[in-house]
Amino acid sequence: MTAGPEEDDRHRNRRLDEAVRRRRERRELWKRVGERSIGQNLAMIGALGWVIVTPTLIGVFVGRWLDRIFGSGLFWTLGLLVVGLAVGSTLAWTRMHQE
Repeated sequence: MTAGPEEDDRHRNRRLDEAVRRRRERRELWKRVGERSIGQNLAMIGALGWVIVTPTLIGVFVGRWLDRIFGSGLFWTLGLLVVGLAVGSTLAWTRMHQE
């Protein structure tokens, strides 16, 4: 069963109200705290880089170890590389939205 046009409008209005509220909160925070310095921005970039790189490298090292044990070429290395990259990207994404 699909919602009627009035229900769709209410849903859109709620989403718009939420977006406006978040924008106001961010603006008020920016007025109170001010803009981050260049050093803080560079530190954030470095921290996000390590958040992505660390799980990726762990995946590669564990994959190479498993490939040596099972003699499976690059099967585990490539699979765990992708998993590590996905985990690192997800962690970076959530951390970015917390800041």
